[in-house]
Amino acid sequence: MPEPLTKQEVEGGLNPPTAKDWDTETPKSQQIEEFYKTVDGLKIGLMTTLRKDVGPVSRSMAVAKRSGPDFLFLANQQSQKFSDLAKDKTIQVTFQNSSSQDWVSVSGTATTVSNEDPRIKELYNPGISAWFGDLGDGVHNGKPEDPRMALIEVKSKYISYWKSTVTSLGFIKEVAVGAMTGQVASTGVQREFLENDIAKMRETQGS
Repeated sequence: MPEPLTKQEVEGGLNPPTAKDWDTETPKSQQIEEFYKTVDGLKIGLMTTLRKDVGPVSRSMAVAKRSGPDFLFLANQQSQKFSDLAKDKTIQVTFQNSSSQDWVSVSGTATTVSNEDPRIKELYNPGISAWFGDLGDGVHNGKPEDPRMALIEVKSKYISYWKSTVTSLGFIKEVAVGAMTGQVASTGVQREFLENDIAKMRETQGS
């Protein structure tokens, strides 16, 4: 149910939904398990790189594999995101479920790997070829041996996510009641993983 706005939140410069939804009670192991479940259900994310004289630039990317808190993407190394990452390894990948409003934000650093990496063959599926095209020269064919095909490996440094705790109807009700009563809608929980949490996640390599 919506909760009253408090004087402490206003005077403390707090954002009311964040202050009320921040999850400090759920065991970290459960938070990690639910993070994996949430992000594994969101196969497409927005990958954001930093471009000189422009700033953040985002594009839609499909996850090839998640390994614990880290992510692998197959991509065309002739694309401009590789030029961005050559100059600045900072990267962010965000995901959102438009139905539940669940979202995930992953910030970290990126390593780009050439076509010689054997993981490319492991991660390749025929549908990927549609994004590369086949020149007909037996080389640039959109298959694993295509020299354009490379990996972007995202190593997480900070992860935050929001998980809905109400149904779609409940979400509408929370917002409506909050708007009518002056209270703050409470529709989910927000969680974060810092670098020490992420290191432990790599040790266990959650599936």
